[in-house]
Amino acid sequence: MQIENNILKHYLRNCYFINGTAYAGKSTMCAMLAERYHMILCGENFNLDTILTIAAPEQQPNICYMNTKPSWQHFVSRTPEEYEAWIDGNNREMAGFEIAELIRLSSERNVIVDTNIPCDLLWQISDYDHVAIMLSPQSMSTERFFDREDPEKQFLLSVIQSCPDPDAALRNFQECIARVNSPERYEAFLNSGFFTLSRADDGIDTKEEMLAALAQHFHLE
Repeated sequence: MQIENNILKHYLRNCYFINGTAYAGKSTMCAMLAERYHMILCGENFNLDTILTIAAPEQQPNICYMNTKPSWQHFVSRTPEEYEAWIDGNNREMAGFEIAELIRLSSERNVIVDTNIPCDLLWQISDYDHVAIMLSPQSMSTERFFDREDPEKQFLLSVIQSCPDPDAALRNFQECIARVNSPERYEAFLNSGFFTLSRADDGIDTKEEMLAALAQHFHLE
């Protein structure tokens, strides 16, 4: 069975998506938009516990890696090429689960989604004024990846520190993060055709300005 894109677009009409590179402010903007405009917040990897119970190795091999990986040390020790291939495969496999859950959540209320759904799929299921791309320089996404206090990233840092050679493990994982936030990917996002906000590495707090720009783009004002 295949559900046509025009049907999905109709049932996702109350969903607003933010995609982009790491450390661009996506999570912060989603949280601020949800609070300011009384939207349902779907943060990165929302509904993951349910997804992991449903995913099947034949249909979703990348998602199922999370259940079958030898260890968390193995997770952070893969080569940048392996990590990139897994990220790309995982994003496409997760899209179906994400769309199904969003249809359920958004029937009567607007939803803001911190998403990794690829841009080509977003064009199929949504509209220009329902999607925004947020970008940061590669140096920010790589060097500041572990600066955040969120539990997921601090857990990964603790795993790296538990590796036999923590310094080598950290360098390898930073190369993985650099790979999935490369200049080529930055350019692909920039040229996706969607509304784009770029974060400068100047230390200036622009959260309110970004919030206003996103609210205007999404026609929330």
